[in-house]
Amino acid sequence: MSKKYDFVAIGDIVTDAFIKLEEASAHIDVDKGTREICMRFADKIPYEDVFVVPAVGNSANAAVAASRLGLSSALISNVGGDYFGEECLAQLQKEKVSTDFMVIHKGMKTNYHYVLWFDDDRTILVKHETYPYGLPDFDDPKWVYLSSMGENSLSFHKEIEEYLAKKLDVKLAFQPGTFQMKFGTDALRGIYARTDVFFCNKEEAQRILKTKEDDIKKLLSSVRGLGPKIVVITDGPKGAYTFDGAEILFLRAYPDPKPPFERTGAGDAFSSTFTVALALGKDVREALMWGPVNSMSVVQKIGAQAGLLSEEEIHNLLLKAPSDYVPQKI
Repeated sequence: MSKKYDFVAIGDIVTDAFIKLEEASAHIDVDKGTREICMRFADKIPYEDVFVVPAVGNSANAAVAASRLGLSSALISNVGGDYFGEECLAQLQKEKVSTDFMVIHKGMKTNYHYVLWFDDDRTILVKHETYPYGLPDFDDPKWVYLSSMGENSLSFHKEIEEYLAKKLDVKLAFQPGTFQMKFGTDALRGIYARTDVFFCNKEEAQRILKTKEDDIKKLLSSVRGLGPKIVVITDGPKGAYTFDGAEILFLRAYPDPKPPFERTGAGDAFSSTFTVALALGKDVREALMWGPVNSMSVVQKIGAQAGLLSEEEIHNLLLKAPSDYVPQKI
């Protein structure tokens, strides 16, 4: 391989079909304490519109974010030998994300998810195809960004761990997906210990730690105790917290110019932009200011990538930020 990349993302790629619902309702399940979406059973339910968005998923979104922010970016992932796989590859190339490490599996399908879009939020019906995971031969990037993969990927994480043990100059960002959280911290102990910056939201932190603890300081400290050097926990529109072992910082969300249109990809935008800021030599405080700007932009568009910004656009929005948009030590 002749090119050395700044940013290599590892994780599943998917096509999202957004189905905008009009005849549905949402309510709180008192017993479970969860919000649920409801539709009439055994009926024909009209929908308002559908939007198909190729080449998304946590890692693909991160690779595109890095590319738009000026880094040389690549994705390690799998697609099927079908139309949707071709479409995903073409979209990555359009976004200047290298497809050198993409594997095409003839006779298999490309991951395809259905996004039930209601009001400004969504419920996603997911299915990860059982690809034979394997780490290709790639050079030493500045950063590896690891995120969501299928439930048959546990042994692949050991391969990634072994690669990182040999490449101590390569920094690791880890944003665990559903199955990575299900694997548990013991199974991924080596990955957690090798992580330079770790991302999750507050509810995910509780799930990872198997706790109902609500104190954000304790959650940050407990996650950092698993090994990551920097821990970042987001709390939706309330803001985000970081802990690097020396200080805990909090930053409010960047103000929305208008109500969010659709929230898919907000977390990916935050995490990847924070990582890119570090890759560009920014400190934790400045990285914490970058992340929410891209999240704000993404929720104004359909899908996880349409709203992703360039470095110049982020700088311009930071110049317009309110005076209280500054990290606070807590």
